[in-house]
Amino acid sequence: MIIAPSKRKTSDTAAPRVLFASSERNADILYASKFLAPDPFIYILHLGKKYLIVGDLDIDRARKEAQVDCIVSSSKLALKLGKKQSFCSSSEAAEVLTLFLKRHGISRIEVPAAFPLFMAESLRQASITVQWIPDPFWPQREKKSLVEVRYLRRSLGIAQAAMERAFEVLRSTRIGKHKVLYWGRSPLTSERLRAEIEICVVREGGVVPHSSIVAGGHQAINPHEAGSGPLFADQLTIIDIFPRHATSGYFGDLTRTVVRGHASDAQRRLWKVCLHGQKQIFSQIRPGVLGLNIHHGVRAFFARSGYPTEMQGGRWSGFFHSAGHGLGLEVHEYPRFASAKFLPNQVITVEPGIYIPGLGGVRHEDVVQVTNQGNKLLTQLPKPLEL
Repeated sequence: MIIAPSKRKTSDTAAPRVLFASSERNADILYASKFLAPDPFIYILHLGKKYLIVGDLDIDRARKEAQVDCIVSSSKLALKLGKKQSFCSSSEAAEVLTLFLKRHGISRIEVPAAFPLFMAESLRQASITVQWIPDPFWPQREKKSLVEVRYLRRSLGIAQAAMERAFEVLRSTRIGKHKVLYWGRSPLTSERLRAEIEICVVREGGVVPHSSIVAGGHQAINPHEAGSGPLFADQLTIIDIFPRHATSGYFGDLTRTVVRGHASDAQRRLWKVCLHGQKQIFSQIRPGVLGLNIHHGVRAFFARSGYPTEMQGGRWSGFFHSAGHGLGLEVHEYPRFASAKFLPNQVITVEPGIYIPGLGGVRHEDVVQVTNQGNKLLTQLPKPLEL
């Protein structure tokens, strides 16, 4: 049967843990197996031993790359069921998993909240109890090892190189009629600049699973607006780049806000107040501190500076998103800033933003590693206002 979520920690439970997903799209199975693959496969942790059940297309590579104890051929298991192929459908994958569990005498498993419902129902019908675990499925992902920090630095290096390319393109533009920016003979659009950013990401060894943000003017007051159309001089433009390292799967995340041309006094003040808010956060992150207190503190600072968080004309104005988030095999992962009690070796973004309708948006984002005494900055790119 499918029952309520377990409240036990991973180290306290004897129930096997099972995942079924593509590790290119699921961070939990990538973390557990260290095997990056486009097609779904099965991971099982049973009595301290790690198993992968993998299709024929990936099995040779899995034997070389996966950091597990045993690689099992799904096609060999499928033959025991009288089938010539496996993993061609969800039902076949469920049958293969059921056979493996039955052979190992397993009648109860733990799975993540995102485990496929069809597979869970199939296991239930085979008298296997499926208990789902609330996120985070692997709590140990919150604290990064030295190897993981090295991967993150590589991904952040990709993001920094791509941001420098964006600056290079913007600096080379000329200002045309109605302040439209021209790069070569054509207007520079958000789409063209985003393409240059993402070409650089690939050249530096990354992939782009999510579109980078290049949002100027009124578009920049929406934090997740990707940006479209021509870019203009003398406007605040938010550039947010979050590439994934192609080999390790770890993400980088970096945001800068710039003006091509000249910033007005109001734009400059908004940009500086946001920067002071980020510095305030940096000064407060250390083990034992509650992220929610830091978040409330910077929001109060922005309000005292003339930028309260409030509804204006049916939309939010001010600082209305999190002050940061965990970074690793997902671009947004645990710890959640506002619910975190910071611990050494957590890696988190620090990204306050202020969004004012009629003026524009500003966001500054860098990444820190929590240390025993405080925190260490993992990003080094300067923050120019005017280009």
